[in-house]
Amino acid sequence: MRETLVNWLPHVMERLPDLWEALADTLLMVLWSGAVSFLLGMLLGVLLTVTRPGNILENRPLYQIVDKAVSLFRSIPFIILLTWVMPLSRTLMGTTLYVRGAIVPLVFGSVPFFSRQVESALAELDRGLVEAALSMGSSPWEIIFRVYLRESVAAIARGTTITLVSLLNLTAMAGVVGAGGLGDFAVRYGHDRNWADVTNVTVVLLVVIVCIIEFIGGRVVRKTTH
Repeated sequence: MRETLVNWLPHVMERLPDLWEALADTLLMVLWSGAVSFLLGMLLGVLLTVTRPGNILENRPLYQIVDKAVSLFRSIPFIILLTWVMPLSRTLMGTTLYVRGAIVPLVFGSVPFFSRQVESALAELDRGLVEAALSMGSSPWEIIFRVYLRESVAAIARGTTITLVSLLNLTAMAGVVGAGGLGDFAVRYGHDRNWADVTNVTVVLLVVIVCIIEFIGGRVVRKTTH
């Protein structure tokens, strides 16, 4: 079996420890930046929803500030965002390289996207449920947790799945500027040295990760759909 792999994937087998390390780095970047992005994106998405004019915590100035800030960061290409937040990465993480240095730009790249996903998910909720909760004397916090979030789990799960796949793509770009991971591995060995087997295996691994994310996301959506 090993001889067959060596014949078909000579450069991959030669750099196998580097491949596993790159895979681990990619998963770490997705895990840590995904967890932080989920929390911050959920917070901003809910804030955009409840402070919107006509909603339960209407606050036009706050809504406008958050909405414009989210739109601003969404409009910046990620490769530019990487370099822009380098000073902040160095301050918070002590480095701009490797997995630690990639967390901050990945969070900045993912939070605006996920917050819009959450905002869209909450916007799908039947307005009648909110009005019914208000008529029963529910507080704004009760409406947020028991109505908005509880009734939008499936839609939020879909948005989370889309965001994780997008985040995986961002880790590949982050790898080009020193973050490590599969993106760095593919460029350094597949592209720069023209080793096609390295590029092909990297693509297959990324596709497998995406399929796993979508499978888990799909299961959550099916189980939480009323």
